[in-house]
Amino acid sequence: MTNVLRRLRFDPRDGIDREQLLTREWLVTNGLGGYSSGTVAGVATRRYHGLLIAALPAPYGRMFLLAHVAERLRLPDGVTVDLGGEERGDEGLEVFGAEHLREFRLENGLPVWRYEIGGIELEKRIVMPHEQNTVYIIYRLASGRGPVRLKPLPTVHFRSHDAPVDTPLPAEFQLRASGGRYEIVVDPDCAPLRLKMLGSRCAFTFERQNLPEFLFRTERSRGYMSRGQLWSPGYFRVDLDEDHEAALVASTESWETIEALSPQEALSIEHERRRRLLREADPRAAGGLGDELVIAADQFVIEPAGRTSDEAWAHAAGDDARTVIAGYHWFTDWGRDTMISLEGLTLCTGRKDEAGYILRTFAHYIRDGLIPNMFPEGECEGLYHTADATLWFFQAIERFLQATGDRSTLEFLLPKMVDIVRHHLRGTRFGIGVDPRDGLLQQGEEGYQLTWMDAKLGDWVVTPRRGKAVEINALWYNALKLLEGWLRECPGAGPPDEFAKHAERARVAFNERFWCEPEGHLYDVVDGPDGDDPACRPNQLLAISLTHPILDERRWRPVVDVARERLLTPMGLRSLAPGHPDYKPVYYGDLRVRDAAYHQGTVWAWLIGPFIDAWLRVHPDDLRTARQFLEGFDDHLGEACIGSISEIFDADAPYTPRGCCAQAWSVAEVLRCWIRTSPVESSSSG
Repeated sequence: MTNVLRRLRFDPRDGIDREQLLTREWLVTNGLGGYSSGTVAGVATRRYHGLLIAALPAPYGRMFLLAHVAERLRLPDGVTVDLGGEERGDEGLEVFGAEHLREFRLENGLPVWRYEIGGIELEKRIVMPHEQNTVYIIYRLASGRGPVRLKPLPTVHFRSHDAPVDTPLPAEFQLRASGGRYEIVVDPDCAPLRLKMLGSRCAFTFERQNLPEFLFRTERSRGYMSRGQLWSPGYFRVDLDEDHEAALVASTESWETIEALSPQEALSIEHERRRRLLREADPRAAGGLGDELVIAADQFVIEPAGRTSDEAWAHAAGDDARTVIAGYHWFTDWGRDTMISLEGLTLCTGRKDEAGYILRTFAHYIRDGLIPNMFPEGECEGLYHTADATLWFFQAIERFLQATGDRSTLEFLLPKMVDIVRHHLRGTRFGIGVDPRDGLLQQGEEGYQLTWMDAKLGDWVVTPRRGKAVEINALWYNALKLLEGWLRECPGAGPPDEFAKHAERARVAFNERFWCEPEGHLYDVVDGPDGDDPACRPNQLLAISLTHPILDERRWRPVVDVARERLLTPMGLRSLAPGHPDYKPVYYGDLRVRDAAYHQGTVWAWLIGPFIDAWLRVHPDDLRTARQFLEGFDDHLGEACIGSISEIFDADAPYTPRGCCAQAWSVAEVLRCWIRTSPVESSSSG
């Protein structure tokens, strides 16, 4: 199998496009939630840009350790060249070595830089071994004669990856050295950062220094602190020639683990692991966009290294703990995002065992009929303020069962699902419960944001949507119908007719209450504090797109037509139609301005999934048009986080990508729909 490639080429005759170098990002992950990330230029523009962000057990969570490596080359003729980049001062921008960069590419999702300098070609690669908090930065001469002296200068910080960039440096860095091994320690209870240089004529020069303030321009544009210091223990030196590569390894693992693999072995093994992912994925994903998204999907499925209790109980049950990182860089695992993403990330990619692990992991955390909304960074217990994550759990289970026929998992989960529904029928936390007057599900508690439109700043809930939200009731009906079917499949587990009656009552009430005749689409919320809300939002598509659509079929077409006309863009669906007083065309500025726009027009890539599902309900034979709705994402894989899909986009052209640069449900839903709209027949799941 050939490598999956995505290339950016740079011709010196065209000049240096610094903006392109600074806005294109790369991301490498380790299957634990840890990662390595930065810009193509090598300039850190976010607080999260670093070469080793390690996923450590609670209470640490993901820790920013190795920030950057400044690289200085001395060529055979004695000329010195600096590579990489840095940004300092108010406007002072330096992108060192940019004039020498000829290509940036992803090989099976792993980044490669190619420089041409004084008659030589230098390649740099970055790889993280799977399920290790280790990063290798590998250098080799691709052509030309050496020796070339390379001096890498590592810079570090020990802080949470979420901490602001102006977080003070630790009071003291302890540096230990023995036989070419170097360790940096700041906390005896936290794993040290271990460094080692591998190659020809290696040496290390101790030169401790606090480096001047760096400017992180994306943090500044988002209204956060944007200047911070880093610390360096000194610099390495190593020689490169035709026969000798070099690699800097940084890790929090034991020395035995670090030294078990050579850099080339680590790179080769990781490439083969990724090729195996491609072989095991649904055949309809093969080629082009599908292959890239299969590799991108791998970034989000993780073992929750920060919660050791998950691993303990999972292993006791004969399982492995798995969860889904909702987005890089700042999201942890969220229940809603996980359940929406499950089919695309795991079932479409042939990772059915891991899908089961994820479902059983979340089942372990059911409390009062709810699964967690999210797990805060560095903590072991979840937060439960969500009205829809638990209902998405039902849909995820159904897709899993269709793909696997795993009756044992169904029998394990079924009592829990019955208990969830009974909690909703009698009422549970946050005002979530069935209105006995009509059988519809209502939700809402002052100060909480319970639906996926969950922006909140301080006490301000931007879109509270209290009352009976359209997608919550579509999900509720779907959950009741799925439970009814499972109970008929497993006699004795519960009374299916009881839940069938609740479902029918909800369906009748929904179709009586939610149709907004003046607008020709569904209300977004009924029985809210301010009455019924006729805003045109994409939530109404779930009344058509789920396994069991609650909306009467005669109204499917007008809803889909309105969504296509007013909400659809090349990058997904707007969260609010233009023309509404609250519509915001751009998602940009400080946190308050951004939160005000987050669900008030901003485009969400994941919503293309419900739209295409609803489209195919109305136009079941029109796969060609459905596939065309995905065309914009191919170009997007070459911007923002190269090879992945952003969380959100501006509501108006040119639909600038915003938010997390790599988002689980964006990747998952585009991949799922790519497979669903493929003309190639396959018996695989997805």
